[in-house]
Amino acid sequence: MKASLQLKLGQSLTMTPQLQQAIRLLQLSTLDLQQEIQQALESNPMLEAPEDDDLPDSTDQDSDSTGEAAAEQVATAESEPAETSWDEAESGPDWSTENEIPDELPVDTAWDDVYQSGSAPASRTDDENDYDFETRNSPAETLHDHLEWQLNLTPLSERDQAIAYALLDAVDENGYLTSSLEEIHSGLMDENDEDPLELDEVMAVLHRLQHFDPPGVFARDLQECLLIQLSQLPQDTLWLPQARLVITHYISLLGNRDYAQLLRRSRLKEDQLREVLGLITGLNPRPGDSIDRAEPDYVIPDVIVRKVSGRWRIELNPDIAPRIRVNASYASLIKRADSSADNTYMRDQLQEAKWFIKSLQSRNETLLKVATRIVEHQQGFLDHGDEAMKPLILSDIAQAVEMHESTISRVTTQKYMHTPRGIFELKYFFSSHVGTDEGGECSSTAIRAMIKKLIAGETPRKPLSDSKIAAVLGDQGINVARRTVAKYREAMQIPPSNERKRLV
Repeated sequence: MKASLQLKLGQSLTMTPQLQQAIRLLQLSTLDLQQEIQQALESNPMLEAPEDDDLPDSTDQDSDSTGEAAAEQVATAESEPAETSWDEAESGPDWSTENEIPDELPVDTAWDDVYQSGSAPASRTDDENDYDFETRNSPAETLHDHLEWQLNLTPLSERDQAIAYALLDAVDENGYLTSSLEEIHSGLMDENDEDPLELDEVMAVLHRLQHFDPPGVFARDLQECLLIQLSQLPQDTLWLPQARLVITHYISLLGNRDYAQLLRRSRLKEDQLREVLGLITGLNPRPGDSIDRAEPDYVIPDVIVRKVSGRWRIELNPDIAPRIRVNASYASLIKRADSSADNTYMRDQLQEAKWFIKSLQSRNETLLKVATRIVEHQQGFLDHGDEAMKPLILSDIAQAVEMHESTISRVTTQKYMHTPRGIFELKYFFSSHVGTDEGGECSSTAIRAMIKKLIAGETPRKPLSDSKIAAVLGDQGINVARRTVAKYREAMQIPPSNERKRLV
């Protein structure tokens, strides 16, 4: 076999460290991005977050040319925030900025490149000085904590206190006992005790705990929960005896919405039963829900959309990330021909800082491009609401901005847009579609809004079934099956028609 040399041409994509960093920053949420920037500021001495007081004064005659150039570029970036309008998409917005970082830059150049991700933070107010750190950062109170606090304030004997804590441990997050009194009693029994615990003692402590807040806790079932709440109402409450009667004897009929049988057996008139049901529906079947158990989840929008002079304007949220720039003092210490360990370290840190700033700039430009195309496509939603939402998939935006679908998926995940109709994740604007009689398409989000509107306007005595809703939508030219209506209804957590029936 004879050895030979061959020349071949081919294309391949290499995941360089710069590309990997850009992709990683692109998929980070706002909170994760802020943490990433803070970590970069702490680990790389070449990066700094300038404050307003740190910017050089143009009247200072001793400031060098590097400082003057940096201050001029910061001022330019503040006076011209990144924004675009949906109707500028045809020609494409100018994504280049005056402070764009060049691809090649000598390491010993006086560094005056500044990355401006937003306007300067607002000055502190008196309200910020009164920030209650303990209140804002303390964990949310759970139902168990709330009940234990009341138990500690209740005078009980040592024996009754042990029973009370056993009952407290058996309460779930909704406020109900998950164990029977017999199980709790057997768990507290001690065969060597001279005075054995009686079941009546457990019952007596339970009745005392059932007066705790919120009303209805420590109940063994729904019927007992509602009766506890009724017992804590004033005795002169209208229709209180009738409500006790219905819950005590006919709660199964009430749960099945069998109002005909309920009227006949309770011997109440229709208008009387209507008043009784009004009192019962004011009770809370899950008393534990009244105590906040989850930490508040704050959403910071990445993009802000507002209407200016009849046109929708899109801009990045100036507060999503701090301003960062290269420390010009440290950068000026690097010498081109010096190969010492210190100079090499500073050169490497400078290159990493340059990559990081360019990755941030690329992330924001891509985010603004995608948001602009989304607003352009979903202008009807911004003007008229969910019913005007158009079908949209990732490939539509990918073709418009000439990027891969995976990139669009990263951009739209955990990124939020602030609109006059609320704050939405960018993925909210993407939805599948169904066909119409005219050969067009209707977004699934719009269909959900139509279903919700039809159910909101239905007659409570005779709610619309899924088949009826599908028929109504069919009359409007939207071809949707009954099972599809049921799927959308369940996704919106709307009960079926037999559970929506009301005697009003």
